[in-house]
Amino acid sequence: MMHTAANMQRPVHPLDHIVLPTATLEGAEARLTALGFTVAPRGVHPFGTENCCVYLADGTFLEPLAVGDAEIAAQAIMAGNVFVARDHTYREDHGAEGFSAIVFGTDDADHDHRAYVEAGISAGEKLDFSRPFTDRSGKSDTVSFRLAFASGRDTPDAFVFACQRINAPKVDRAALQAHANGATAIQGIVAVSDDPASQRALLTKAAARGKSSAQPDGLLVLPNADVAVMRPDEFEAEFAIGAGGRTALRFAAVIFAVADRGATERLLVSAGIRHHLQGGRLVVPPAPGQGAAFIFEDLK
Repeated sequence: MMHTAANMQRPVHPLDHIVLPTATLEGAEARLTALGFTVAPRGVHPFGTENCCVYLADGTFLEPLAVGDAEIAAQAIMAGNVFVARDHTYREDHGAEGFSAIVFGTDDADHDHRAYVEAGISAGEKLDFSRPFTDRSGKSDTVSFRLAFASGRDTPDAFVFACQRINAPKVDRAALQAHANGATAIQGIVAVSDDPASQRALLTKAAARGKSSAQPDGLLVLPNADVAVMRPDEFEAEFAIGAGGRTALRFAAVIFAVADRGATERLLVSAGIRHHLQGGRLVVPPAPGQGAAFIFEDLK
């Protein structure tokens, strides 16, 4: 389901996309293709980074992000570009592969920025930019964004931002949204934290324009996905993979809805992708080009 104007007026923002730092786009493209995803042509940002996105039929997407021009990226950091600065900090602390940010969809990033400042969770100045977009047939257009950033003072391992699509590309994404692994949507995001309650409160404020919002225990419920914040031991018990070192907040896993889990498993086996079955879900541990654990489950 694409984000409509009605969706965007809800008190809590929907999930728009996630940011997955990677060493090279070649590595990300190879890994994601092996996992059965259709990877879009590369996009180049005007501030030194580049991506190769994976678009899903529900309107969400993955943004594998690499540094294409280190000199331009360094200049952007000096100029106060929060997006590039936080990406640089993440890479310095965790290496070139990972899961650095979740992004909420918004119809008014200016409003979000003001709300983040008032709530004491702003991570810095807004960012406006445009870049070319090309579909698989080669048709091109320009897409423009406005971003508003939020973060806790003690969360260097993760940040969030609200993303307003100022100009949506006039291209057909249908071919890009069809995936051999059957993935149709992001159903959930999982983060780990030594203090889940406080970090869930931070994420809730970021999703609700600085306001607190009553949420079920353990979950931030967005219009199109759930965000769970777990203690490391809970994460390891739930998915049978390591949670990494201690952290105030770190994004760790993406849960995809698939049309036929059995077919997805057969694809993973044929591609030689290491995985295991846990609680009725397919769990693929992180790997180069895949900075988060990928979990595939039946559509809810």
